[in-house]
Amino acid sequence: MSLKQTAVNIRKNILKIANSSKGPHTGTALSCVDMLTILYFKTLNIESFKNENRDIFIMSKGHGAMALYATLYEKNLLKEEDFLSYYQNGGKLPAHLDRDTNEAIEVSSGSLGHGLPQALGFAYSKKLKNLDSHVYVLMGDGESQEGSIWEAAMLAPKMGLDNLTVLVDRNNLQGYGRPTELVSFESLDEKFKSFNWNVFRVNGHDFDELEKALHVKSDRPKAIICDTVKGKGVSFMEDEMKWHYFIVTDEFMKQGIKELEESL
Repeated sequence: MSLKQTAVNIRKNILKIANSSKGPHTGTALSCVDMLTILYFKTLNIESFKNENRDIFIMSKGHGAMALYATLYEKNLLKEEDFLSYYQNGGKLPAHLDRDTNEAIEVSSGSLGHGLPQALGFAYSKKLKNLDSHVYVLMGDGESQEGSIWEAAMLAPKMGLDNLTVLVDRNNLQGYGRPTELVSFESLDEKFKSFNWNVFRVNGHDFDELEKALHVKSDRPKAIICDTVKGKGVSFMEDEMKWHYFIVTDEFMKQGIKELEESL
């Protein structure tokens, strides 16, 4: 199956559980699907979660949980009954990630700013144990307003963490507006470079650009700034802040799935 088909399947399933749960954060989930697709279907070594030399993926923007759930479901790492129980009374999957719900979910997240600091711990542990696996973190651009992110960014090169890669979902929309207008963080490229990271800026919806940046060998921590569109793949959701909150009704779901299928 092509990466494009896989990403469409993931986006369709996001719309389905967003509809059944009547929960928020649909636009948030849709923007990072292509990054998750390239990670889970081309990059991560996760043949066994009991193997401590596996790669580690941390979804720091925990409110994008639907995207990770749909990716794990597409990867056959999540049972259908669990996937469909998302955000339901008595269901297994909460609206923000809980590491106790599935072995493929490495950390609990939702309170922003903690994924990168946690990743330093995982990456340093691998160094101490002479393991050759890698740690990947997906964080939001609004999340970069948290001070804990920059404390970790300053420390990672000092610790020699060339086994750490951060992907920033730079969709320039958060709950109350555009991050660049609320608490301006640009230029992200220059900030990470000033802390001695190896930095790339790519189209976060282009599989070739993503794969190329992910597979570049680096002697330093690596940051990939991914320019994305919130709500990607569904025209009426794209770059619309309201889809941080709006509910996916039956009609919205049908219209969105139709667009996604036609995109193939």
